[in-house]
Amino acid sequence: MKGGFWVLRRSLADGRGVTRTPEADPPQPSGACADLPLSLLVVHFWAPWAPQCAQMNDVMAELAKEHPQVSFVKLEAEAVPEVSEKYEISSVPTFLFFKNSQKIDRLDGAHAPELTKKVQRHASSGSFPPSGNEHPKEDLNLRLKKLIHAAPCMLFMKGTPQEPRCGFSKQMVEILNKHNIQFSSFDIFSDEEVRQGLKTYSNWPTYPQLYVSGELLGGLDIIKELEASDELGTICPKAPNLEERLKLLTNKASVMLFMKGNKQEAKCGFSKQILEILNSTGVEYETFDILEDEEVRQGLKTFSNWPTYPQLYVKGELVGGLDIVKELKDNGELLPVLRGEN
Repeated sequence: MKGGFWVLRRSLADGRGVTRTPEADPPQPSGACADLPLSLLVVHFWAPWAPQCAQMNDVMAELAKEHPQVSFVKLEAEAVPEVSEKYEISSVPTFLFFKNSQKIDRLDGAHAPELTKKVQRHASSGSFPPSGNEHPKEDLNLRLKKLIHAAPCMLFMKGTPQEPRCGFSKQMVEILNKHNIQFSSFDIFSDEEVRQGLKTYSNWPTYPQLYVSGELLGGLDIIKELEASDELGTICPKAPNLEERLKLLTNKASVMLFMKGNKQEAKCGFSKQILEILNSTGVEYETFDILEDEEVRQGLKTFSNWPTYPQLYVKGELVGGLDIVKELKDNGELLPVLRGEN
């Protein structure tokens, strides 16, 4: 990566697309980049047509006031295509962090709180990325192995399934959802170490990447080929249908309460009352917030033939709603029922 830094350095020296944040400029030798500092350098790849970049420029100016020891530079991404390509700048704003001529971190997107955290963390740290030491690489490989085995089907993508941040990732999610494939995902924009390390680990240079049982299946093109040949459904695990899902949920814990809200914050009076009753028994229980999943909210009514919430289950069997729980409490039967004795 150090070779890439010299491409960046030449661009800074040429002054192409470069703007320095004034507050960040301590006295330096003459020239746009006589010697890039060994302390923290933050480079903002931006575009004049993107309003989110203007917002992040304001954030960067404030950070420059707070951290005079840090150098902040704005680099117009489209004015330096060779640098943007070298560092895989596919969207703006993107921030790269350098120390001692080495890239140590990255942030994609207009996330002011995360930018602030990263600047504070790296500015206060005097350490540089290790070199010539195999232990960190071993640790990263262990971490990557755990990540690709985190679920039977793991998608490493740009963004999340709800908010993909590149066209290829969006297409991948659409294909998986179309075939009702159950998968978990990891946003590579959230962790630069994983983003770069997985390319080497899997010997696959691009994203998205799909793994099944810890084995790389491939990227978007391969998934499209598997879809066209009707093989995708036989390789990737299918998401359970609604009835299977409800069975799993009602049996998730010995005592399961389906309610509006959760243990910490009930969102209706009936749910609040049933929580108070259950808490008074000392019996352990789990909750599911039906307000966060409309499919479960509607499906469970039919599944249990019970039209209202909250609903209490013991060992997968419906006990009832608030009125029945109150009645059991008044009769002294609630504790045995919750313990599965009746």
